[in-house]
Amino acid sequence: MVIDLFLNYLRYECNRSQRTVELYETALRQLEVFFKETDSRLDWTTVDSDVIRDWMEFQMDEGKSAATVNLNLSAVRSFFRFALLQHLVAKDPAHAINGPKRAKPLPIFLRESEMDSLLDKKEWDDKLNDVRARTILLLFYECGLRLAELIGLNDCDIDLRARQLKVTGKRDKQRIIPFGVEMAEELESYMHVRDESVNRMDDALFVNNKGVRISRGQVYYVIRKHLSEVTTVKKKSPHVLRHTFATTMMNHGAGLESIKKLLGHESLNTTEIYTHTTFEQLKRVYKNAHPRA
Repeated sequence: MVIDLFLNYLRYECNRSQRTVELYETALRQLEVFFKETDSRLDWTTVDSDVIRDWMEFQMDEGKSAATVNLNLSAVRSFFRFALLQHLVAKDPAHAINGPKRAKPLPIFLRESEMDSLLDKKEWDDKLNDVRARTILLLFYECGLRLAELIGLNDCDIDLRARQLKVTGKRDKQRIIPFGVEMAEELESYMHVRDESVNRMDDALFVNNKGVRISRGQVYYVIRKHLSEVTTVKKKSPHVLRHTFATTMMNHGAGLESIKKLLGHESLNTTEIYTHTTFEQLKRVYKNAHPRA
């Protein structure tokens, strides 16, 4: 009951995405199972900090990453803040708990030569599947979209004349992203082939062969299939292309603040992950700085 109140608060008052609500619910249900198995007399009003720390340790022992444990802890913290304000609990046992430190690996991205090889290959044909796949790949690479943002695009969000698109990001925040001539031509070609090939059931930009909005799984399949042709990186996902967009922008002199706005980041701290030194940057510095280069 208490959990349901919190989830409704996230949905209807905080306007959190369905995915966020599901992640928070999973974390809270798992904690509830854990403390009930620890002591059947425990409930949300009697859980203390030690129980939450034990739960976190249990997750680490199960092999969950520090990032996952921290996400689950964040859900619990949000829950107790809400419960305390609503007088559903008398204390907040989670506020003073620190999550496990996590390493900050460099983002995985593709080299420009790999993207050029993929996008410019001769094997692309003019059928819907290929045109749609290439348009999706190019849109991720040229505009740095999140997966949900790409899936959520409608035709009315695309302005081919001004060469810009309107994206609805996290928490329904909107931003405008410019794109180039190639992207405009690709989008125009895709929409023409799409409208000749399928009967669209809604206003979605990207639809499957039945005319309904494309799913997350279908986009993942396209990305995995085509990235496998040019790279051996283990992770092949839409987010890798988002990283590739940001890294490419950095390599060509874009400022961090501009990349932040294009990516739709809340904080510059999030964008700073792209200040890593790539091999292309090292080669350029070496060539310009060494007299014998």
